Amino acid sequence: MLPAFTLFRRGRAETPPITVCAAFGVGVEFRMNYQQIITIEPGKRGGKPCIRGMRITVGDVLGWLAAGMTHEEIISDYPELTEEDILACLAYAADRERRLTTVMTPHEAAV
Repeated sequence: MLPAFTLFRRGRAETPPITVCAAFGVGVEFRMNYQQIITIEPGKRGGKPCIRGMRITVGDVLGWLAAGMTHEEIISDYPELTEEDILACLAYAADRERRLTTVMTPHEAAV
């Protein structure tokens, strides 16, 4: 079963978000509620974001994905993980990326 995602239509603040299972569309932003899955504990793995209090970090999962492992391979190697856990790692990373400050070149800053 695929996890539900909340959709926010860009530029339409008056339109309430809708929840779907797995739909993709133009101009639609997907946000998964990863806050219940990704945990941060100061004494665990150096305070890095972990999955459901386990010692598996978001960085571990992202590294496996970057190395070319499929979701199925990760779940086979780590049966305590779920598809939703992997998607939560991706959502967490995407959210962090969105919140990073954009660095401008001196030319862009002067314009």
